Amino acid sequence: MPHSAPPVISFDQVNRADTGLVGGKNASLGEMIQALGAKGIRVPPGFATTAAAYRGYLSANKLEARIRQQLGALAAGRTDLPRAGKAIRALILTGDWPARTAQAILAQYRSLSAAAGQPDLPVAVRSSATAEDLPEASFAGQQETFLNVRGEQALLEACRKCYASLFTDRAISYRQIHGFDHMKVALSVGVQQMVRAGTGGAGVMFSIDTESGFPDAVLINAAWGLGENVVQGAVDPDEYQVFKPFLDTPGLTPILEKRLGAKAVKMILDRDGSPRNVPASKAERAQYVLSDAEILTLARQAKVIEDHYGCPMDMEWARDGAGGPIFIVQARPETVQSRAAPGTLRSYAVTDPGPVLLTGLSVGSGAVAGRVSIIESADDIARFVEGSVLVTGTTDPDWVPVMKRAAAIVTDHGGRTSHAAIISRELGLPAIVGCGNATEVLHDEQDVTVSCAGGEQGVVTEGLSQIAVTEESLAGLPRPRTQIMLNLANPGAALRWWRLPVDGVGLARMEFVISNTVRVHPMALARFDQVQDPETRAAIEALTAGYAPRTEYFVDRLARGLSRIAAFCHPKPVIIRMSDFKTNEYADLLGGQAFEPAEENPMIGFRGASRYYSDQYREGFALECQAIARLRGEMGFKNVIVMIPFCRTPGEADKVLAVMAEHGLKRGQDGLQVYVMCEIPSNVLRAAEFAERFDGFSIGSNDLTQLTLGIDRDSDALADLFREDDPAVLWMIETVIRDAHKAGSKVGFCGQAPSNNPDYARRLVAFGIDSISVTPDSFVQVLRNAARAEDAG
Repeated sequence: MPHSAPPVISFDQVNRADTGLVGGKNASLGEMIQALGAKGIRVPPGFATTAAAYRGYLSANKLEARIRQQLGALAAGRTDLPRAGKAIRALILTGDWPARTAQAILAQYRSLSAAAGQPDLPVAVRSSATAEDLPEASFAGQQETFLNVRGEQALLEACRKCYASLFTDRAISYRQIHGFDHMKVALSVGVQQMVRAGTGGAGVMFSIDTESGFPDAVLINAAWGLGENVVQGAVDPDEYQVFKPFLDTPGLTPILEKRLGAKAVKMILDRDGSPRNVPASKAERAQYVLSDAEILTLARQAKVIEDHYGCPMDMEWARDGAGGPIFIVQARPETVQSRAAPGTLRSYAVTDPGPVLLTGLSVGSGAVAGRVSIIESADDIARFVEGSVLVTGTTDPDWVPVMKRAAAIVTDHGGRTSHAAIISRELGLPAIVGCGNATEVLHDEQDVTVSCAGGEQGVVTEGLSQIAVTEESLAGLPRPRTQIMLNLANPGAALRWWRLPVDGVGLARMEFVISNTVRVHPMALARFDQVQDPETRAAIEALTAGYAPRTEYFVDRLARGLSRIAAFCHPKPVIIRMSDFKTNEYADLLGGQAFEPAEENPMIGFRGASRYYSDQYREGFALECQAIARLRGEMGFKNVIVMIPFCRTPGEADKVLAVMAEHGLKRGQDGLQVYVMCEIPSNVLRAAEFAERFDGFSIGSNDLTQLTLGIDRDSDALADLFREDDPAVLWMIETVIRDAHKAGSKVGFCGQAPSNNPDYARRLVAFGIDSISVTPDSFVQVLRNAARAEDAG
């Protein structure tokens, strides 16, 4: 760095090309102030000390040789890391500021205070490491930050502490592991006007889905108070997910997910100005930090920043007081998912898992079986057993050395943007964060399996389960004329399949989302006064708190749950089957017992279409329709197709379509297509009549087989006779494809048979099937089977 380089420079005079001058963090702040202010990105004003100022500080205090001496002793084994680090930090902290540097810092601070009209303006003082000849080096989280610094002498002392933090034990260890020359790394200090987040809120935001790498989602975490709690994982934050492609479309609200976090504590500024944690109020814990409008505003800002930088971004934000403007206080490139190799799909499957001990937010998609090692304090890191499952309350940068030795990580607190989550992602470790009480439920040397393979909810189960790992190359896959689609039910896992070259979703099971995300019987919400059991009423009231009327809970949760399935392959078609519970399954929903009849054979009883126009369920079906209407309308997913299951007669179809139209789902209106499941012999025998009423058919081979052969598909005694390749079943399939095509309707297949049997897939192609929908684990194999069948035909 030339000697003439200024010791201090304003943010509005630097840009991202100045990383060597002021570090990546400060260069990025200057870049946004200069380039993005006109596009609505607010960044608090400030300034940065330069790398030249740091080197000048060392030179003026004759520290370089003494620091090298300590580092040499450490490298030679004559001292240990804690002693060496402490000695170097003491050298830096007792140094004097060169007059030119101190005057420049204070002049900028006075100017910043004057512009704000506030003497001794409170500022955030942040470290930003620089390494001119190491452009790929990342020093995030290694150095210190000081909040709400006020007054000239306090500012100079905070800057001195930032310099010293370049030699914290964790920073020295990081550079040693990566082979960096300690003396080639300099430090810039960013001084930024404080945002009053202590009375507002703050958090972290990614312009990419952090777990799957799905590029069309923005992930936002939010908590009350200053943002340090979210970054360090000391609080379980709200989580919001937004679909980027619709952000610029007027009138749409494409919020895919809103998860209310516990937010048990918040960081505020004490009377003396120092930050401290206090309990959040009951009202704050029960309330979202951000309104829908603020969520969308933040997501749009993420998109603007990402578009400008040309890569996925990791950002920190803060709201200035209650209801004040939102500021971006940091922005850096995302470094994990954006660098993941796109050509291989790895999946994990856990065999015979034991009882579930804990659940939390999954990080990654892996699974590990191992022995628990509980470490509750950084002081106890030395007793961690290498290769164990690290279980702790939360982590910070001091924990990185032990995290690198862990097989998996489980924490009591934190969200997907916490320190534990970010480091686990970088290390490629499965982690489950925000479990609540992992350090209480688990014990040292306990054998457990940690699985993130099931989607957004991770589970810790008892015992050492078998884990199968499969890898599929996505390079050079064939693209058959027959469409190959996915069967999906779990919204939490949907985004992970975005790299597959699917033609859409052939079957999305609404009932799975209802049972796992909504959990309440819709009639128990529509007729809450008929729910008599006090415990059931209390449970429903707890789930629906904040929703008025209660039925809005069902519509909102169902629409958002389905939206992630609709999003991952947009604009390709996503066929959502309306609820297809049997009466005994409906009865298992919260409040369901009061609204379901007892049937001898629910499999062929009050099921599917017959429920939708019945007075016993009409109000429940209305809520299902409202959720789909919201999904297609307010949220913008016009790629959603509705499918009606177990429709016995054309007359029944007319009744269902009429009820749907009453609730905003009229076939043909606004591009809405309606399909019917082909799973009853009458659907085949009267295919032409059904084709007049529906846009397509989807063959459900399990039900079609049981009703063609007269076999209960759940009967163990008749299992050998239940064959989807029976000539009678194949005749049914071939016939409905032929007759539907004559009538101009499409026909898909959504059974399991082509996943299990390559010859079955070839038969379907020979019959002229339009699409085959399979589970994700068998997608690649069925794709190849279909391509071979077309080549052979």
